[in-house]
Amino acid sequence: MAQNQNFDTVAIHAGQEFDPTTGAVIPPVYMTSTYVQDGIGGLRSGYEYSRGGNPTRTSLETLLAALEGGKHGLSFASGLAAEDTLLRAILKPGDHIVLGNDVYGGTHRLIEKVHGAWGVRNTTVEMSDLSAVEQAIIPGETKILWIETPSNPLMKISDIAALARLGHGAGAVVVVDNTFASPALQHPLALGADVVVHSTTKYLGGHSDVIGGALVINDDELFESVKFLQFAAGPVSAPLDAWLTVRGIKTLSVRMERHCTNAQAIAEFLQGHPAVDTVYYPGLPSHPGHELAKAQMSGFGGMISLSFRGGAQAARTFCESMHLFQLAESLGGVESLVNYPAEMTHASVRGTDLEVADNVVRLSVGIEDVADLIADLTGALPNS
Repeated sequence: MAQNQNFDTVAIHAGQEFDPTTGAVIPPVYMTSTYVQDGIGGLRSGYEYSRGGNPTRTSLETLLAALEGGKHGLSFASGLAAEDTLLRAILKPGDHIVLGNDVYGGTHRLIEKVHGAWGVRNTTVEMSDLSAVEQAIIPGETKILWIETPSNPLMKISDIAALARLGHGAGAVVVVDNTFASPALQHPLALGADVVVHSTTKYLGGHSDVIGGALVINDDELFESVKFLQFAAGPVSAPLDAWLTVRGIKTLSVRMERHCTNAQAIAEFLQGHPAVDTVYYPGLPSHPGHELAKAQMSGFGGMISLSFRGGAQAARTFCESMHLFQLAESLGGVESLVNYPAEMTHASVRGTDLEVADNVVRLSVGIEDVADLIADLTGALPNS
């Protein structure tokens, strides 16, 4: 792809050359497990067995790298599979990770329960407090600084560039989970991060019909280590999953525009409602990370969280009283979803520093007509 092409063009064309045999505009799905060799070791375009490589997955990995402005993209069966592979490529027993105190519950569970059982230690910290992060880093032992911004579910904004300087000063690999923002709104590698991780299930796929994960890496040595584990352990995305993700990415930019405008309108509607205590959305000037989000993002995203004055019962009733906002886990699809983190996406972190208050609700704002969405919210809000 030409270096001067804009994001919208790259999202449609990177890695998506037309089929040279038929001229089909959309590359085919290569539903094959293995490949005929031209004599022993004579691999056609390097393909031998689909765990090691598949043309459909290659097209997605090329596209992922282009979207994030990175050298290497890797596609996985899920976001957690991508995270697990990266962690195993970097860490050994006794190593230490610093991560935010408001990250996805599954990420914390993976680090604490799975890798913790193998001797990997972690410290959770308020990532917006640079002094606290610096104090949490153990020189010579902290190997990863894990950043999630905006965070899940309280939409905290972390200064990627400043944290990257801190991490690199300690010799740590700086990882940014860019799932909530997507590369349409934020480019962590350009701000100094070493690795970007995605659950492609969310905004990249965009249609709630595929599970996947991704890593984008600039460092050649780290890429080779991760790629070896991708092959050796086999957590790869299937061809159809890769194809569906590519299809979703083609409309990422226009979808994110609508997600952002809808979410902004809904956040402004919710702010000040007598039943609502706090609206967590970086597009609101009252949000503590508003100015930083303006500086490092090109939009504020489609995710909103809110807390209710009426406590857990008010939050639960709200979640169960809507129609367009369907009660479900996940996010980033074209349809709007509502989630109760304390018992759904973040149930695994109850009793830890990452515990989510039971009066908090998370909204994934879709691309429906915003007036219809606000009407749905109005009918579910207490005293409305």
